[in-house]
Amino acid sequence: MDRLEKYRTSLKKILTGYHDWVSDSANLDQESCLVFDEVHDQYFWLFMGWEGKKKIRNIQVHIRIKNEKIYIEEDWTEEGIANELLTEGVPKEDIVLAFHDPETRKYTNFAIA
Repeated sequence: MDRLEKYRTSLKKILTGYHDWVSDSANLDQESCLVFDEVHDQYFWLFMGWEGKKKIRNIQVHIRIKNEKIYIEEDWTEEGIANELLTEGVPKEDIVLAFHDPETRKYTNFAIA
């Protein structure tokens, strides 16, 4: 399996794990949704629902693959998607904490871009 296909498989596995875990919760008052766009390498896990008459969509995780690296654009998980990716064997050099500005990324142990 080539590297990009391995990354796609790992991302889908991780996000599906979170989705399945929260979907079994009796306390969930919103719908957990997964969106995988493998053509454009965009991966989302989000909650959808209503607060009164207001439609809400809360993105929990947004990840994209760009220039053969994994960009974590949004991550509201407790464990941290970067840690999950490291467990899957993705090297730190291929993970960008894109929720940080480029200047701040220099101080992480992950890729800058």
